[in-house]
Formats: sequence, structure tokens, C-alpha cells
Amino acid sequence: MMTQLRRIAVVTGASRARGIGAAVCHALAAQAVDIFFTFWGQYDQELYGQENGGPQELLKELRASGARCACMEVDLSQPQSAEQILGEVEAQLGAPSILVNNAAYSTRDGYKQLDVQTLDAHYAVNMRGTFLLSVEFARRYSGAPGGRIINLVAGEGHPMPGELAYAATKGAIAAFTISLAVELAARNILVNAVDPGPTDTGWISAEPELQQALLQAAPLGRLGQPEDAARVIAFLASEDAAWITGQIIHSRGGF
Repeated sequence: MMTQLRRIAVVTGASRARGIGAAVCHALAAQAVDIFFTFWGQYDQELYGQENGGPQELLKELRASGARCACMEVDLSQPQSAEQILGEVEAQLGAPSILVNNAAYSTRDGYKQLDVQTLDAHYAVNMRGTFLLSVEFARRYSGAPGGRIINLVAGEGHPMPGELAYAATKGAIAAFTISLAVELAARNILVNAVDPGPTDTGWISAEPELQQALLQAAPLGRLGQPEDAARVIAFLASEDAAWITGQIIHSRGGF
């Protein structure tokens, strides 16, 4: 009997223990998928502070679960990052069939603060980084059934005052997802996006007033957790989702 080859997934922005990226890695590893994840420690430290363990702890946990796993620190704002990432994945694990574009750049702005530097920083990671990694993944893909690109979006159809650059660039990813899905269907790559809604990865609980306001508006009485998003993404990566492409899945807990 032939042993079925394990699939390989690339997950960007998966350095923090309570992040969506780490939860996605665990959910995919539970489906017998090998994992290559990226992180950018400088950004995480500026936004969240130092976290014990970090990427190395995630690496250890995934390997303990039985998955082959490797990781790479990379700045997705750099134009050459897509080729660097996929070259490293192929060298360490093999050719990937799943790409989860989770990494994002986010700062507060609003119309009084929004400027060129803020726009460019969001564009470089959220749009250009996601777009170039997606098309490089597609160019290298074998064309066999089972290809997946899954993007993370936010604010698509929902106001996000004070986060103009973030909402705009994430909205662009939603538009990109729908058009790319049509182009890549013939290559057996399904392209979808997930809008996870307000998800507490550490930043919401650090702002008590925001947390209370969101809880008061929460139909299900709680905020989203990283595992909520990870379950949807793992489903879209599975064979059960083989008839779904070009969709923006709003998994927002009723928000």
C-alpha cells in the first residue's frame, strides 16, 4: 500500500502563541499537514512586547505533534521576500500546496494622522507582500488538485474608524482574492479569504475600554478567539472545501 504524501502549508505571521497564525499552524498540523511559518520579530516586539519562547516554542510544539516543521524570519515589506520564502520552503520541506496569508501590518491612524509613511507601510506588507507571495506560489505550483490560497481580511463591508490604512489595504486583499480565484481555477488552486471579526490575540484585552465596548456589541457574548479563525481556515484547506473558491467567508460571530 502506498503511503499518502503529507501536504505542506506556508503560514505567514505565526510567531505569537496567542496569534491567529499559530492557531492556524496547530489546526493544519492536526490534519496531517507539514508547516512552514514566517515571523518578523521586530514588528511583534514593537506591538506586543517580548514574548517568551516565541517562534522556537511554536516550532517545538508543532514537531511534537508529529508535523515536519520549519520557520523563517522575514520582512514581508521587502520586494524579494516571496521568492526567499518559497525557495526556503522547497529546500527544507518540499513544494507547498497551501498558502495562508496571515501576516499583516497595523497601526492606528484616522484622518488627522494618516500620512504617506503610514499608507506605504500598510501597502508594503498587506497588499504587495500578500499579492507577490500569492502569485509566486501559483507560478511554482504543480497544477495537481488540492492547491489552496487563503487570505485574511478585515473591515470588508464594515467600518473601521481610526484604522483607515489597515481597512483599505485589507479591502484590497478581498478584491484581489475574488479575481485571482478565477485566474487560478484552471491550475487547481482555490482562493478564498476569511474575515474573522474582532479576535482577541492579546491586543484587545490590553485595551479594557475597547474590550468592554466590543463585548457589549457581541451577539454571542464573547470575542473571537484565534482558534475560531483557524477552524475555518483549516476547513478551506481541506478536501471538504473542494467546491469553494473566490469567496469571502465572514466568520464574525454575528458582529
